[in-house]
Amino acid sequence: MLKKAEVGRMAAIVVNSRYESRPITGVERYAREVIKRLGPKVSIIKPRRRLRGIQGHLWEQIELPRQLEGGEVLWSPANTGPLKIEHQVVTIHDISPLDHPEWYAPAFVAWYRFLMPRLAKRVRKVITDSQFSKGRIIERLAIDEKKVISIPCGVDQAKFHPYKKDEAAQIREKYALREPYLLAVGSLNPRKNLNTLFRAWRKIGYSLDGMMLVIVGSAGRAFKSLELDNLPKQVRFLGYINDDDLPLLYASARCFIFPSYYEGFGLPILEAMACGVPVIASKATALPEVLGDAGIQFDPTDVDELAADIRHVIDDEMLSRDLVQRGLQRAKEYSWEQTRDQIWAVLNEPWAD
Repeated sequence: MLKKAEVGRMAAIVVNSRYESRPITGVERYAREVIKRLGPKVSIIKPRRRLRGIQGHLWEQIELPRQLEGGEVLWSPANTGPLKIEHQVVTIHDISPLDHPEWYAPAFVAWYRFLMPRLAKRVRKVITDSQFSKGRIIERLAIDEKKVISIPCGVDQAKFHPYKKDEAAQIREKYALREPYLLAVGSLNPRKNLNTLFRAWRKIGYSLDGMMLVIVGSAGRAFKSLELDNLPKQVRFLGYINDDDLPLLYASARCFIFPSYYEGFGLPILEAMACGVPVIASKATALPEVLGDAGIQFDPTDVDELAADIRHVIDDEMLSRDLVQRGLQRAKEYSWEQTRDQIWAVLNEPWAD
């Protein structure tokens, strides 16, 4: 909880809210959830209209600093921030554009290669979501480990929780989904490793009594296009969906699969666990930190292992129920209130006075 003695400091905290004009993915959810819980105790600066690409970067680097009065602490929660502002905390969720430039558009990679090292050295503190990302930031951006703070993301359990069967039936009807189905959530880009999932599905999908594999997500402008292999039958792409529908889609799924090669945290697996769904996720980057022993982990390059894991969860009802219970308990360890309090403590360190 925020202490009363801290309230007087809050007016000096300004949030770089350039992210507000973007569709809600993990980065945008993080910013929205934390800022919602900080409420009127922080000031918001955002563009007057929706800006994309170079226009957004120019606003952030040129116009945003002009709107600061001086003496404030700026928090930039979405990977980028103005180089001019030293009195700043930036959240860098991961450095995948630097670690894996082959997944991204060349112009995007060039900008992040220029910006990230300079920004990390310029600002007072860097917040990130996991110990994995902290290690990569320290090594790749060559900054002091004391400057980087790992603060896990949270989950809103008033929104992401198990739902009643009649509620779940409504979401299946809305999207014309048969019961049961398997679910994967993530943008359609090479990083998310959907081709491994499709190859595994081709091996076993035909034998799962008409079960459907549902994919939620769309292609991002910063990513290279995903070259999909010959798609197996019984795969449905829902594209980008209304954010209010996402919890019900999780809760109505038979199993959630997250085959990603690289994540700074892996918010979808936390949301799926909170909704009472068995989780199968790759044992890559930050995902084992989040999943713990509450789900099944697999090598993201091993199609046969993933296929066997899916088959195991579908066929073994006792295992499935056990994963649900372990996932629900694991999800209780994370909350946006905890995330907010830890971020607030960083923003109010002595140097911010």
